[in-house]
Amino acid sequence: MGKTRNTSLDTVVTDFILLGLSHPPRLRTLLFLVFFTIYILTQLGNLLILLTVWADPKLRARPMYMLLGVLSFLDMWLSSVIVPRLILDFTPASKTIPFGGCVAQLYFFHFLGSTQCFIYTLMAYDRYLAICQPLRYPMLMNGRLCTFLVAGAWVAGSIHGSIQATLTFRLPYCGHNEVDYFICDIPAVLRLACADTTVNELVTFVEIGVVAASCFMLILLSYANIVHAILRIRTADGRRRAFSTCGSHLTVVTLYYVPCIFIYLRAGSQSPLDGAVAVFYTVVTPLLNPLIYTLRNQEVKSALWRLAAGR
Repeated sequence: MGKTRNTSLDTVVTDFILLGLSHPPRLRTLLFLVFFTIYILTQLGNLLILLTVWADPKLRARPMYMLLGVLSFLDMWLSSVIVPRLILDFTPASKTIPFGGCVAQLYFFHFLGSTQCFIYTLMAYDRYLAICQPLRYPMLMNGRLCTFLVAGAWVAGSIHGSIQATLTFRLPYCGHNEVDYFICDIPAVLRLACADTTVNELVTFVEIGVVAASCFMLILLSYANIVHAILRIRTADGRRRAFSTCGSHLTVVTLYYVPCIFIYLRAGSQSPLDGAVAVFYTVVTPLLNPLIYTLRNQEVKSALWRLAAGR
């Protein structure tokens, strides 16, 4: 058990123990190497995308790639909030996390995750305007407006993270302090609360699940219009290029939203699948994003070649 302080009423938790992922002891070294490699590749891949967008004037001036750069930046930080702590599970290091550290991890996880959610929606809106409203696109989406929308996404994400952290940790925690998860996240932490968590579960369902599902539906609606517009393009090459650009974004969105909705729309669930699903969208997806955008986007590949050639 972690450190506690005695009060006249109860034993109040001052730190938590993250039990991490269930795994056979003989695989501890292998899993440490796997997650360490994933973390390094995630940082390098997203940093490469970020530098490419920043260094190439053609990409930097376009809202689509400004948003891609922001997404890469978010992936780097989200991975840093989750993976280093996860890696410690496969070492002899203590699994204890201070109460304040748990609060900070939950806040930044939901701050960065919700900001990503809004950025994905903005990316879909950008592609909708570019393909369905090409003549009005420069007026409807430009650098200044894109910067304003991104700032709004950051502010909204910060507010969301603050609300979730405040509501979660306003509850009393006493006695048990073992979090049956690999991070301090809402469903796992709430199970340790010494109070009724009905309101928290309802807020989690509404603010996280419904908002994420609504954003996902807006994205699907945007892409339904995009597909309809692409099918009207007369040249096969034009259709191929449009599908390639939008296909990479839709793939990334699906990899992110489906696991997120699976976890947060099932309030109170203790399914053993939750941990595996959470690892996928918090650890694997940030690694896949730069690969998907690089391999499926000719403009990014061309910019990478120019950057490598020093031109």
